[in-house]
Amino acid sequence: MMENAWVIPILPLVSFVLLLLYGRRWREKGAYIGILFTLTSFILSVIVLVERLQGPTYKMAMDWLSISGTQLTAGFEINQLNALMLVVVSLVSLLVQIYSVEYMKGEERFSTFYAYLGFFTFSMLGLVIAPNLLQLYIFWELVGVGSFLLIGFYFHKQEAKLAAKKAFIMTRIGDVGLLIGIILLFWETGSFEYGDIFSAVQTGDISMGRLTLIAILIFIGAVGKSGQFPLHTWLPDAMEGPTPVSALIHAATMVAAGVYLVATMFPLFLASSAAMQVVAVTGGFTAIFAASIALVQKDVKRVLAYSTISQLGFMMLALGTAGYVAGVFHLMTHAFFKALLFLAAGSVIHALHTQDAEKMGGIWKKLKVTGPLFLIGTLSISGFPLLSGFFSKDEILMSAWGNGSYFLFTLALITSFLTAFYMFRLFFMIFAGESRGPANQVEDPSSFMLVPMMVLAVLAVLSGYIQTPWFGAFLGDWLIDGNESLLGVSHHEGPVWIMLLAIFVSLAGIFLAYLIYVKRALSRSWLVGEDSMIYRVLDNKYFIDEMYYFTVGYLTRGLSLFLSYMEKFIIGGLVSTVSNSIEGLGKMGAKLQTGQVQQYGVIAFLGLAVLMVIFAFTGGYLR
Repeated sequence: MMENAWVIPILPLVSFVLLLLYGRRWREKGAYIGILFTLTSFILSVIVLVERLQGPTYKMAMDWLSISGTQLTAGFEINQLNALMLVVVSLVSLLVQIYSVEYMKGEERFSTFYAYLGFFTFSMLGLVIAPNLLQLYIFWELVGVGSFLLIGFYFHKQEAKLAAKKAFIMTRIGDVGLLIGIILLFWETGSFEYGDIFSAVQTGDISMGRLTLIAILIFIGAVGKSGQFPLHTWLPDAMEGPTPVSALIHAATMVAAGVYLVATMFPLFLASSAAMQVVAVTGGFTAIFAASIALVQKDVKRVLAYSTISQLGFMMLALGTAGYVAGVFHLMTHAFFKALLFLAAGSVIHALHTQDAEKMGGIWKKLKVTGPLFLIGTLSISGFPLLSGFFSKDEILMSAWGNGSYFLFTLALITSFLTAFYMFRLFFMIFAGESRGPANQVEDPSSFMLVPMMVLAVLAVLSGYIQTPWFGAFLGDWLIDGNESLLGVSHHEGPVWIMLLAIFVSLAGIFLAYLIYVKRALSRSWLVGEDSMIYRVLDNKYFIDEMYYFTVGYLTRGLSLFLSYMEKFIIGGLVSTVSNSIEGLGKMGAKLQTGQVQQYGVIAFLGLAVLMVIFAFTGGYLR
């Protein structure tokens, strides 16, 4: 099947085309077209993963373009990393599409929504199996287009339009860095192929300074897509899209593209200690920065959005501390428990018709299925023992400690505590206590929404076990099999006390949230009051958006104003002067053309007289 893996991304593209052509006719039946094609992609992805477990990497390439004697190729590649990503992306996309059948029911542009989902899934799957950087960049941009369409799906809302535009612009900033990095790599190696690039890195054909610069430029692209500081502000605003879109973008697809890029180019980063340090520090800072903002947010989806930014920071921290397996492992587990949390949050919003956690509460007994499912996702992301998030976070802590990055290890521990606290703060605000919202009938949704959540809940519990001694640390051994020289250390062993400390930190965060929001033994303003400066700073997300508005915004407007004045008074004035001069000369010439023979004779005689005078005074030297 690996030789036909190109079919996997093509199938969602076919659904996109069909829904564009016949969606109006099929209406809500169009959902089943999208689901059928994505289901087929998922089944084929599982077959490809199984074949890759038993065989070597498969690559198919054909000649595409020839530039200055250099042959560019196009095709696809199936290796350990992208075989795993094919399954994760297609599975989450499939579950989101099934969930959306009920969630988006009655939407006027229902078939258009499924067309966009198909296009987005095609772009992400195409990115995953790209065999070279040029093809990856093409699909990278298509993913950006798909996210723009989905985030701005409710285009009649001003907030959605602004959020879509913001996401497009912010990610383009990162994409410029990625493009420059790719160009520099081609300049240095004469190839876009991963194998040629990694060979040049290993043989030292690229100077260390240039190598570090290229790695950082590529990382800037990942920063934009994965919402890392300082290009993170688009991601919370992307919540203006439909909730299933939030689950898709914030779980296993768009935001995962940045982490996938760093993992794919890991041998390049590993060759530069400075670049690795930049990745690790950026990830560590982003993790604790976003977690601190999530502490005070009251919008359910925004809490989950900042949680996503924080968890992506965890992944970058792992990759930056040479924890290749730890980063990819957390990418996989996060895809499942974060998709579960978003879909469960969507179920709550669907039932209560509000996203404000302050207007919720007391619905544990009413949402008898959604509640436990949300709890599983919350426990997993909090690192509760024996759930998937516990194993992957422990791997990241081991990586930071084993790499000697003790400061980053401390940051990760603090972030783990904050994650457990703010996630259970959200859980208790939604499900515990007395109802603070309207006393309307609240009930679980139909099986279209519940079944995808149940599947994700099972994966949120069990997926972590593939990286345990009980299963022979399968993910680590398999991910680096045959690539030890390129990927470095696969698994960091650490002292047992790290695992015990991680458990204590997780339980401490949960217990503190319980004391404040359930037992009310501590006031909500126990540490920081809502009228304090710290709270205002966190509630306003450190005023990053405002800072951009008053710096980049005013700078852009000032530059625009300056250029408009340049165009109006200098360029326009110059053009006006030239045109007026030519027009004046034309009018003078027109006045001379009177049509009177007598006047022409006088002018000719005067001209002849002038020439004779000049000839006389120059003594004939003009001959």
